[in-house]
Amino acid sequence: MRAMKSSNPAMSERIFAKQTANVTDSGTMTINGTITKIGIMLLLVIAAASYTWGMVTGENPAGAQTYLIIGAVGGFITAIITVFKPRLAGITAPIYAILEGLFLGGISAFINQKYPGIPFQAVLLTIGTLFTMLFLYRSGRIRATPKFRRGVMMATGAIFFAYLASWILGMFGMSVGFMHSSGPLGILISLVIIVVAALNLIMDFDFIERGAEMSAPKYMEWYGAFGLMVTLIWLYIEFLRLLSRFAGRN
Repeated sequence: MRAMKSSNPAMSERIFAKQTANVTDSGTMTINGTITKIGIMLLLVIAAASYTWGMVTGENPAGAQTYLIIGAVGGFITAIITVFKPRLAGITAPIYAILEGLFLGGISAFINQKYPGIPFQAVLLTIGTLFTMLFLYRSGRIRATPKFRRGVMMATGAIFFAYLASWILGMFGMSVGFMHSSGPLGILISLVIIVVAALNLIMDFDFIERGAEMSAPKYMEWYGAFGLMVTLIWLYIEFLRLLSRFAGRN
């Protein structure tokens, strides 16, 4: 049976193996059950995003900024808790979806005011990428081989440290301009990051499928859904960034 590794920290082999040893009589993980949880989380994201979107487009953009910050910080904290406490995923994953929805709705509305239509385009691109990668995975055209996993893991780690370094330098007033510019290099960087994020979806699909095959605990359905949502939200944000850069060139 293939090892289960993923560059997505929420989908690591260590976490999966540890939880598989704790199967109880409450049932085991299934693909259909995970799909149901993914659907629930998507609905929560959309509902929360609609709320902050309405605040921005209404008469309370300042209030939306508060919710945006709460969503970003709260979503990050909830994600960390979920990674270290997968048993709590049935509680923390929906909360994560709501918090991220608040953030995404606010940031999307502000971007839409500056560049109308971009959030809708980013949604379509994210959905299109999801189903394209699912097709490539199910058809066997892309397989989560050990070499593939290592490559995606290294690329994802490099992106994480690049953004971390950019954030730290920004705190000291030093800007890494090429990473955030609308020039050719900035656009190229965005495209590379989107490709890496899309490849992470292959890892997530593989994790969910192997989890069902190995009869992981039932609560891992929520954890699998959470891991996929982390990747989808990352992908959507990167599409927003890329489209905003193209729009900024006009």
